[in-house]
This record gives sequence, structure tokens and C-alpha cells, in this order.
Amino acid sequence: MTDPSDAWIDLQLAGRGILDERVLEAFRSVPRSEFVPEELAEYAHEDEPLPIGEGQTISQPYIVAVTLAALELRGDERALEVGTGSGYAAAVMSRLAREVFTVERLEPLAGSASERLARLGFENVHVRCGDGTLGWAEHAPYEAIAVAAGGPEIPEALLDQLAPGGRLVMPVGPDENSQTLVRVTREKDGRLRKDSLGAVRFVPLIGEQGWPEEGGLVRAPPPQSDAAAVSKLIHEVAEPLRDLERRSVDALIERIGGARLVLLGEATHGTSEFYRMRARISRELIERCGFDFVAVEADWPDAMRINRYVRDEPRSDVEFTPFSRFPTWMWRNEEVSEFVEWLRTHNLERRDRSRRVAFYGLDLYSMFTSIAHVLAYLDRIDPDAARVARGRYGMLTPWQEDPAAYGKAVLVGRYSSSEAAVVAMLRDMLQRRLDYAQQDGEAFFDAAQNAHVVTNAERYYRAMYYGSAASWNLRDTHMFNTLEALLNYHGPQSRGIVWEHNSHLGDAQATEMSHRGELNVGQLCRERFGDAVYAVGFGTDHGTVAAASDWDGPMQRMRVRPAHPDSYERLCHDSQVPAFLLPLRTPRRPAIRDELMQPRLERAIGVIYRPDSERMSHYFYASLPLQFDELVWFDETRAVEPLQMTRRPSPELPETYPFGL
Repeated sequence: MTDPSDAWIDLQLAGRGILDERVLEAFRSVPRSEFVPEELAEYAHEDEPLPIGEGQTISQPYIVAVTLAALELRGDERALEVGTGSGYAAAVMSRLAREVFTVERLEPLAGSASERLARLGFENVHVRCGDGTLGWAEHAPYEAIAVAAGGPEIPEALLDQLAPGGRLVMPVGPDENSQTLVRVTREKDGRLRKDSLGAVRFVPLIGEQGWPEEGGLVRAPPPQSDAAAVSKLIHEVAEPLRDLERRSVDALIERIGGARLVLLGEATHGTSEFYRMRARISRELIERCGFDFVAVEADWPDAMRINRYVRDEPRSDVEFTPFSRFPTWMWRNEEVSEFVEWLRTHNLERRDRSRRVAFYGLDLYSMFTSIAHVLAYLDRIDPDAARVARGRYGMLTPWQEDPAAYGKAVLVGRYSSSEAAVVAMLRDMLQRRLDYAQQDGEAFFDAAQNAHVVTNAERYYRAMYYGSAASWNLRDTHMFNTLEALLNYHGPQSRGIVWEHNSHLGDAQATEMSHRGELNVGQLCRERFGDAVYAVGFGTDHGTVAAASDWDGPMQRMRVRPAHPDSYERLCHDSQVPAFLLPLRTPRRPAIRDELMQPRLERAIGVIYRPDSERMSHYFYASLPLQFDELVWFDETRAVEPLQMTRRPSPELPETYPFGL
């Protein structure tokens, strides 16, 4: 039963310090694809948790490997596992120990894991449904105990079942969001020795000697309130949007009040109504409230091309095609173009250039385009520094066509990291900021932000191979830091509008993202600015969306399936209000906030949409009122229109400016 591809084990386990050959061989002998839903089998060899049903996930292979390596199994042990899940970790452990006993609290998972393990021939694994915090006393003592969930402390029942000389590995922390992986060894004389193995984030350990069922936010599907009654309440309190362009949004603007940051989300990356409504709200905020900039989930140099256009500034010296990276339709669409033209017209009416509203990108994928902009700036302002920069950035040149390959090459030791070189370049620029900024402050700010992009992109492409949480957190932290830099650049009274996906802007602490160890821009904004942030989520039930079936695939107009019966989207659909605003921070009737507080499924469609595996691929648990201050709902939506430029914005500009089509 050897997995047909072992490369991922060398890359993700051995390449990251798992050196015990017995552990590596155990992973090679257990096909992870057999332990995930069939529709997710193609992701089985990625080092990330995957949904397995009942609101649970299969752990990252690297974390399983760290745990098993710490147990130092020799092959003759009787081992206990708490948290069976799909049975994958127990199967790997069974190749390292004589006999494995595993306890799962959720009966559907316990049943399917037992059947799967038996079918695949893991005869030395025994599954039981029960409270894992109490262990499995009938077969104690155990020479090894692995706990796949985090608790406030190690359950006494498990310590009592640990044999002399045995080892127990478990995540422990004072709360569910701060945990350390701990190994406890019972010495021959009965004393316990504890070793810390590093910071981790696990789902909560629920049971009599763990967290109570109600102690955490995201669990297996909780008992729900009467859905029909909740939908009726939504119908009563929602503010209908009968005409997106003409219907007044005065009440929303009043609720936003003096917020310094307004976060405008989207439930997909390809829905026309989401873009148009964000544009509508942004126009109102700019005209009536004096907001200073719009920052979007796009690369910095690409968005800077639009910024120069809407503020009527000279083009940069770097020739490149903006928004050419997959997915091109995300920003090169008719909806964005209409907003850009409005923003340019608005700005040209202001003779005071300092009052012109800016347009920025927050993302970090543009490593090589950003390098070109840094070099062009230094060529003009400091040729000696430009020569140094070319030497430092030149280390990255071989990877210009595929930056992700750079991260892989560094990880497996085939190429040296360029981190020191790009960090040194950024440091040098910042040390000379006074000299540079005196010559052209705005140009220096642009160049410095591009240098930040290069630094964080280099880290990001290496972090990609350390699991989804590491790369996700680095990216969202970069976007937040860029946002904070924009506020500082525009001054202490500045105000900004952000366009990103719901998953970036809704507070991650209110979703199951938090239990995967992921943070996001919305969470960081809340922690830094508190109630001066107003977050607006978007949702839809059905219609069409612009998306692809696979990464780098062609754009398709795909049909969005009606919402899952247990989702927030279904509640909104059943309210029978075609489009509406739903205040959540200060609702007209507080009962709606209380009714929606209980976690439910929520849908997220990115640039990839897989309707056939929608529940596994696109739904997660969240508490809507803790995630957003307001919800914008469109029951039926349509795909964005890819940009088809047929006229010049002005006679003196190239026909395709600023999108570079």
C-alpha cells in the first residue's frame, strides 16, 4: 500500500527537519488520499488541514509527524490516540507501534474511520466512540499517548493511563487561541517531566476533562434555532435594496459614522453586484465623508498604475502589463473600470492635488514587478544604490517566471535563501528615507512599498511550503501593514476604504479560521483600531459567477448553486427579500443579532469554484454578528464582465490605459 508519490514527504517532512527514517517510512506506507473525501483527493499531499465532515478537519501531515517523532516509538508500544478524525494519524501510528487504540467523540466520524481502517487492512488499530479526555482505561497503561486537540491542561485521566517510561504529546494552553505542544514523560520513579515543542494551534479538546461543549466558537454543527423564525425576523428588520444605483444608502452611511476604516467584502471574486455595490458605497463615502483612499486586494504596482491615472499623474518608467496575473478578471472588468473612470472625474474637479483620492493595492505577489520599480526609482535618484540593488535582487532572477519554484528550491536545499539580501536592500532604503523623501516624497513612498513587497513576497514563497496557515498569515499581515502605512502616509485624520474578500475582512476570530491558526486583515484592524473599523460582508444565494475550475485555468461563467440548508445564506434566501442591508452592530431589533450569533455555515467562493464539492470546498463555520458589522445581500447575482475596452478615456492616453490590455 505504498503511496504513488513520495516527493511531498521529502519536501514537507524531511525538508523541514523530520529526520526519523521510521516516521518517514510510516508516512510513505499510508496513502493520505484514502483518508480525505474523494473530491479533495487531489489536495491530499498538500501540507494543510482538509475538511472531513462534521465540522472537523484532518491534521496537517507535518504536525502529525512532529507529534509521532516526539513520541519516539520503537515498535513494541501500546499507543492511545485521542481524536480519531478520519483515522489517518492512527494509521500512520500503527506502522510505528504494536497496537493503537483511538477515541473519537463524534459517532459519524468514529464509524467511518473504523470502516476505513478495516477496509485498508490496519488490523492493529481499534476505534471507540467516546469522551477522549477520559482515555480508554480498559487497555491502559499506554507507552505512548497522542492528543490531536488542545485543552486548558493535560487531563488527569490520560496521565493516569501513561505507563512508566511512557510519553504523552498534547497541545496545552490557557485559552483555545494560545497553545504550546507539550511532551510529558513519566520517569521510572513516577515523576513527570515536561518539554515544550513549540507554539501550535489545534481545535479544542472537548470533554469532561477538557473544554466544555459551549466553550468554543466553532464546533461540529450545533443545534440550530428555528430557521423559519430567523428568516422571518430577517424579513422584518432588513432594509430592502430595490435599486442598487438609486436606492438611498443614507442609513448605512450614518451607521458607518466616523469610522476610520470601512472594510467592504465580497463572497466571491467574480460577482458584478458585489463590485457595483462596493463602488456605490465608496462613492458616497468619498463625496460625503471625505475618505482619502481606496485599497484593494491587488498587487501594489498594478494598482499604482490606476492611482496615477485617477490622480492625473505621470506614468511610471517601468513598462509592464498590470493585472495580467491570474485571475485577470478580478480587477480587469467593466465594473472596476466604471469606478476608476468615476474616481478620475471626481479627482479632476479638485485643483488641490492633495485632496485627490488615491487607489492602492495591498497584495504581495508582484515580487519581480516591484523589483523593477525599485530599480527604476534608484536609477533616477541614487545610481550607486541602484548598482547595489541589482546585485542583491539578482539572486532572484532565475525564478522570475515561477517564484513559487524559488521557495521549493530553498526548502529542499537546492538554492540559498535571498532573505538577507532583500532585507538589507529594504533596510538601506529606509535608512536613507530622509534624503530620498526630500527629493520626492511620493515617489519614495511608492519605492519603499515596492521594497516591502519584495521582502515579504520572498518570505511568502518560502512559507507556501510550510502549510496554509503560515503563508496565509504572512500575506494578511503584509496587507494590514500596508494599510497601516497608507493611513500614516495620509496623516492622522486620514480615512480609508478597503475592498477584499469576506475571508480577509471579516474578523477571523469569529470563524473556524482561528482554530486553524489563521488570522486576517479584519482581525488585525479590530485589534489595532477597535470600533473605528466598520466591516461590511456580502452574500448571495444563486446566480452566476466568474471563476475557474483550477488554478491558472480559463475564466468561466459558472452557475452558483443554491445555498446549503444549514447556512446563513439559506436564512437570507428564505427571508424572501431579493436584496437588502442588514445592520448587525446596532440592529433595529437586537433579537436578530442574538438569533444569528450561533455559528452556522457560510459560503466563500474565491477565484476557484468547485460546485461538485461545494460543502467541503467552500463552506466554513462562522458567527456572522461577530464577523461583520453589516451584511449586504443579493439573492440572485451575475458574473462580472471582463473588460472589453472600446474607447479611450481621454484622447492623449493610450487606448488601453490604465489597464494595459
